[in-house]
Amino acid sequence: MEAEQFTDAIHTQVEAGSLAGAVTLVWQDGKIIQATELGWRNLAAKLPMERNTLFRIASMTKPITSTAALMLLDEGRFALTDPITRWAPEFSQMRVLRSAQGPLDQTDPAERLITFEDLLTHRSGLTYADWHSGPIVQAYKEALGGDIDSEVPPEEWIARLAALPLIDQPGTAFHYGHSTDLLGLLIARMEDAPLGEVLKRRIFDPLGMQDTDFTVPLQKHSRRATAYGFDEAGQLCVLSTGPGNSFLPERPAGMAYVSGGQGLWSTVDDYLTFAQMFVNGGSVNGYQLLKPETFKRMVTNHLTEDQRVKARWILDAGHGFGLGVAVVLDPLKAGPQPCGGGVGAVGWPGAFGGWWRADPNNNSVYIFLTHNMVELEQLTDGIGLSVFEAITQFQADAATLLR
Repeated sequence: MEAEQFTDAIHTQVEAGSLAGAVTLVWQDGKIIQATELGWRNLAAKLPMERNTLFRIASMTKPITSTAALMLLDEGRFALTDPITRWAPEFSQMRVLRSAQGPLDQTDPAERLITFEDLLTHRSGLTYADWHSGPIVQAYKEALGGDIDSEVPPEEWIARLAALPLIDQPGTAFHYGHSTDLLGLLIARMEDAPLGEVLKRRIFDPLGMQDTDFTVPLQKHSRRATAYGFDEAGQLCVLSTGPGNSFLPERPAGMAYVSGGQGLWSTVDDYLTFAQMFVNGGSVNGYQLLKPETFKRMVTNHLTEDQRVKARWILDAGHGFGLGVAVVLDPLKAGPQPCGGGVGAVGWPGAFGGWWRADPNNNSVYIFLTHNMVELEQLTDGIGLSVFEAITQFQADAATLLR
């Protein structure tokens, strides 16, 4: 496939005004096979996308935070089956809603304590408000602030979360949500340091990921991709806040809370460096992040068949979920989201339009980064589907490129 053909689909979306721009990368066997920058990081100023453009990667943060937690697991700081109450006693007396849509005072006691494995597999009973209806929605928003940037300090955030009822009994069902945010704050407690400092010391500095952090330094501001979304007519527009009420373009100075589930900024090359871990058995360029046995547990499905079926709203029939990443179980049934690929391929996308996959079957990594942000209700109305179409075509073209 010629380079021009490879970029045709994205170029068409940009020309049509349904995608501001994107940076994509295909890597295999230690080599960059294709790297493309198309469209604009700032439409008004006519600043083009560049290889080092900075994107807020949203939930692509989750695999990084999960890896940091598993590094602590390897050091014997906790076991997967350990209750989190050793580090978060606030969660020792949890209540569970009798109905996810029901009154907040109609609850039963939690049948057991939340474990670290529950957090890593999103089976803790914690959730995101926007996935539900009923009183729990407003309770989450009033207690916790924004999903990504919250003005509630970390210690108070933990206490407020613990005061809310769980959506389900711990360990029983997959409920995508604040589990990884809580995990990140527990890492900070264990290390007695802010999560950003822990990630920098344990992952970013050793791997040379110099452009990945929860904030963007002033000298790098010009490299940020502008946050675009869609208006009611489905046209691109600049957003003042992103999904989960994130502050755009930059979180307020002095904000103590960081989202280990959604908060990082990064570049395509930085994320490639991290993603190589998933085709190298837990190591990158000779630096072993995880023990082989721990890495294997991370990329092995932990959900029961019943839990997978009930999670079909986010995991199709071909995907399972490991410890912080989706895992392909059946390539014939695995669609392009959340990752797709061969058996054992992993990935997890972000709400701001980012997507990636690492596939050990052909030793490849695909990454697609953009800032086209779509709200759930807009998707229901068919608005903003262009970013998913572009990602799907990118995957197909990348697969052709590697044949």
